Amino acid sequence: MKKHQGVFIKNARELANLREANRITANILDAIGDEICPGIPTMQLEDLARRKCEEYHVRPAFLGYAGFPYAICCSVNEVVVHGFPSSTRILQKGDIVSVDFGVEYNGMVGDSARTFPVGEISELADRLLYITEQSLYVGINEAQAGRDVHNIGCAIQSFVEQRGFGVVRRFVGHGVGANMHEKPEVPNFDPGTRGVVLQHGMAIAIEPMVTEGSYDVDILPDKWTAVTRDRRLAAHFEHSIAITAHGPEILSVGDRGLVRYKPRYPENQW
Repeated sequence: MKKHQGVFIKNARELANLREANRITANILDAIGDEICPGIPTMQLEDLARRKCEEYHVRPAFLGYAGFPYAICCSVNEVVVHGFPSSTRILQKGDIVSVDFGVEYNGMVGDSARTFPVGEISELADRLLYITEQSLYVGINEAQAGRDVHNIGCAIQSFVEQRGFGVVRRFVGHGVGANMHEKPEVPNFDPGTRGVVLQHGMAIAIEPMVTEGSYDVDILPDKWTAVTRDRRLAAHFEHSIAITAHGPEILSVGDRGLVRYKPRYPENQW
């Protein structure tokens, strides 16, 4: 591993381990998605994630990170990121729940997030999920060697705001590798400055957090849970990717292939 502009450049072995870490991450997120339904406590998703980590012989990357007490971030409705799973928070029909999760494998970290519908959801929530995930792929398309990393955020912000939603400024994406958070920062908005030039061998996590209303957030007294200030809905999708000579490679793809959100309302598709 070498550095460029303070960013770690991964060699072939490290990229292979990153792919495997992210494959396992995606497989566990697939299993979590299968589990989500009305009537279950969100702690059931935490328990499943830990069991799956044991089956894969990997360590949950979030557990203990900077003191975080769980294996998953479980964020329901107005919670943007870093929500705690709970034995008393029962998922209800119409909720949306974001699960952010990662594992450590052979010294490398996988990191990915998805927002899931709980049963039948409203047309607006459906559109929010779809636009948030679409914005992720808009950002990924900008992740080309030789481009400024801030191009990603400019593209995401433009796409989201043209469709009437807000982009959270408080949190950003990041480099990923031997550590869960490495340089460079990857904003989901135009920061108004120049950033790092992307190079072959870099690995980054792109993770737009999109809101139904204002992009302002509050942090709850647990000092982790971030909620929309206006308490309207938020969604979160994330992929870890590698910058290659052939364009961006999505690493967080499981054995089912690349799982995409399918809108429930035809008018939300194009």
